[in-house]
Amino acid sequence: MRRFLLLAAAGAALSFAAAAHADPVRATAEGLRDKALAGSGAWEIVESLTTEIGGRPTGSPAMERAKDWGVAKLKALGFENVHVEPFVKQNAWLRGPESASVTLPYPHKLSILGLGNSVATPAAGIEAEIVVFDSLNDMLAAPAGSLSGKIAVVNQPMVRTQTGEGYGAAVRARSGASEAARRGAVAYLTRSISTGDSNQPHTGAMQYADGVAKIPTAALGVPDADLLARLYKRGKPVKVKLNLASTVIAQAPAWNIVGEIKGREKPDEVIVIGGHLDSWDPAEGAIDDGAGVAITTAAAKLIGDLPQRPRRTIRVVMWGSEETGGAGEAYAEAHKNEVAKMVLAGESDLGGGRLFKVDLPKGAAADPAMAALPSILAPLKIVVTREAARFAGSDVEGLEALGVPVASLYNDASHYFDLHHSADDTLDKVDRGDLDQNVAAWAALLYLAAESDVDFRNPRAAAKK
Repeated sequence: MRRFLLLAAAGAALSFAAAAHADPVRATAEGLRDKALAGSGAWEIVESLTTEIGGRPTGSPAMERAKDWGVAKLKALGFENVHVEPFVKQNAWLRGPESASVTLPYPHKLSILGLGNSVATPAAGIEAEIVVFDSLNDMLAAPAGSLSGKIAVVNQPMVRTQTGEGYGAAVRARSGASEAARRGAVAYLTRSISTGDSNQPHTGAMQYADGVAKIPTAALGVPDADLLARLYKRGKPVKVKLNLASTVIAQAPAWNIVGEIKGREKPDEVIVIGGHLDSWDPAEGAIDDGAGVAITTAAAKLIGDLPQRPRRTIRVVMWGSEETGGAGEAYAEAHKNEVAKMVLAGESDLGGGRLFKVDLPKGAAADPAMAALPSILAPLKIVVTREAARFAGSDVEGLEALGVPVASLYNDASHYFDLHHSADDTLDKVDRGDLDQNVAAWAALLYLAAESDVDFRNPRAAAKK
């Protein structure tokens, strides 16, 4: 029996070797996968960024240090054509001192963070009675003038989902200030857009509507939002005092940082990937989006270390202003004449949780060049669907609008929104093994795409060649 098992194992090994010889592209992709799982280098990248730079709001001195860090890191990792692409960030918002407290029926310090783009309060602050709504829609149903002189509070919970779809439904409340102002409110507070129960508030960008008075707006820690709701439902007046300060730089310098793994045969055909280098200020920006920067950089570096480069170029971009916008638009504008030669684009920007699904451009999963991908990713517990990718990251939306095909790689976001945009977004929340699994999938996908001649704009036509 033992001899039979040994013979069977030897036969399997010979069969595998024969298969690898028959399909060296697949064998290389599997080798990249396995090398990443053994230690991808992504952890070292995100550790370096968070430890050496910290939080990185666009327009801050930290973001300038991050730009220099990005250039040095890409060069140290062996990337080519490393350079900075400057652009102007309009109205860069930077946080100042902030505080809030209940003053009636009893003193209680509230946990708050001003929302990005919010106007400041007067220096003496704003003190007023609150009106609490269980949802944004409830506030929208309030008549004009009903909030005159009041602070509006929306206490709408976010639903936890693996895909993060609950965020899209809940995040509308972040920009409710203008609707509150239409009804006479003097300030606006929202429950943090969070799936957690921590009293650490979650910031994020908000937008004002044109032609409406701008009122100060901030996010509350979840328990404090619930406290205000309970107090308000007692039917007695509840007062809150709010102090927010901020600085707006009308035209701030900003940068996208770029490095490439040049293709050996078709260097002008480019796959564009990356993560955003900027972050909010309460913490280190480890999961949002230090992890994404690390994952895509590490995946490209593994491919660059191969004895033979793939046929097409892989370009890594560290986008410099995603949280308050501008980087993706600037990149698309600067590269609009290259769009026809951009093969594929994608961004890692949903934390470092394990990947569970990949969507390719329409029809691409059926192309022979990508046919091995499902079985390559199966050991990682990732499914490659036949669904067309619909969203691949905020920073590649501009490229997608210009016609560049995109791929969507879905992280498990079940706990991502417990942490993001808050003081809990720290390096200890990043799992090394999860990062390696991400890099393994990205590297395999990128290599197959870069080594092939698949046309992601018309993959079935490519399959007929």
